[in-house]
Amino acid sequence: MTSNNAAVPKPTPSAERIDAIDILRGIALLGVMAINLVMEFRVSIFEQFLGPKTLASPVDRIIETILTQAVELKAFALFSLLFGAGLAIQFDRLATSERRAALLVRRLAVLLVFGVIHLCLIWNGDILTEYALAGFIVLPLLFGPRWLLALAALVFLALYLAMQAFPPAGLFPSRAAIWQDVIDANRIYATGGLLDVLAFRLREIPLIASLHAFVFLRTIGLFLVGALAWRSGIVQNTSGLLVIALPALTLGAALLHGGIEPLGTILLAMGYGAAILGIARFERGKRLLGWAAPLGRMAFTNYVAQSLVFGWIFYGYGLGLFGRLGITPALAIGIAVYAGQVLFSAWWLRHFRYGPLEWLWRTLMYGVRQPMVLSRGAAMRTQLSSRTSEAQIRDP
Repeated sequence: MTSNNAAVPKPTPSAERIDAIDILRGIALLGVMAINLVMEFRVSIFEQFLGPKTLASPVDRIIETILTQAVELKAFALFSLLFGAGLAIQFDRLATSERRAALLVRRLAVLLVFGVIHLCLIWNGDILTEYALAGFIVLPLLFGPRWLLALAALVFLALYLAMQAFPPAGLFPSRAAIWQDVIDANRIYATGGLLDVLAFRLREIPLIASLHAFVFLRTIGLFLVGALAWRSGIVQNTSGLLVIALPALTLGAALLHGGIEPLGTILLAMGYGAAILGIARFERGKRLLGWAAPLGRMAFTNYVAQSLVFGWIFYGYGLGLFGRLGITPALAIGIAVYAGQVLFSAWWLRHFRYGPLEWLWRTLMYGVRQPMVLSRGAAMRTQLSSRTSEAQIRDP
């Protein structure tokens, strides 16, 4: 007789994870961190809409150009592709469970709760809330065939591009509202106490929501593209990934240079993702980029931890460096924090199965407390597997 426990759906074991996707997620988090830090924690997010500022340092000007041309929005688009692929992977791996739809709805509902908490209490630049809401729209489409995913992706991305070309009247806040918000941010975020910052963060949410409204259709479309990439086998096809990467990067860069930024950004993100996934599937590529895999496995925990750390560094209840640092020193701080997370994630996953928030997310999703601590045997197998992989890399 088959045990009932055998039919209980469980999270994907570590041994069955796709390392290349974890590597890509970890690298994408670096881009997201850099943009969040330089353009949202360091100064008000709305300063960029008041016209270019004169930067005193030539290095700052170079770094800003690199971030705006090569990273800004592309890193977020790449994360959207990854989230869509991850949702499709979860969907397919739960195919034998009668509770598949309920579990995935619960997964997104838990993410929504986390997102609202992060948005209101920690940092209003949160992306988790948007991802949860977009996930609810994409989830029913995963029950359909691949052509439906492709058609829906085209529709949502076409609507997004049309929205960028012809912005709906009244959706974006007025210049006067932006000016006032920047003035208030420079005062409150720099010098306010915890309750002052919290009150202003909540007051900013309607303005922040207007920014999300401009990219929400793109998020849905990229979720669908990511899901389609998984379903069609592109994610698992090394040669196919490398074939896609060069044309996507070339055309995306050309479109950006030609001023067609929304479409160029999407293509560049696809090119980045295809290139990194393809490289990470080679043994030498995995050796070069493997440091990012533990960080990617704990991306949820690391993302929220960055908000906590940078909030303390830049807001008045901590060091109060808001508006006082140039791009270069701020980014140096961010890279130091990121490097610390790389080391911490690798150490943590030698002892535990999941990151802290990943564990909580899975426990709430499945409704069963998930095992957290690796047994001595599992830890030894992990170390042995790691050493075996290293030996194979050295002597293929």
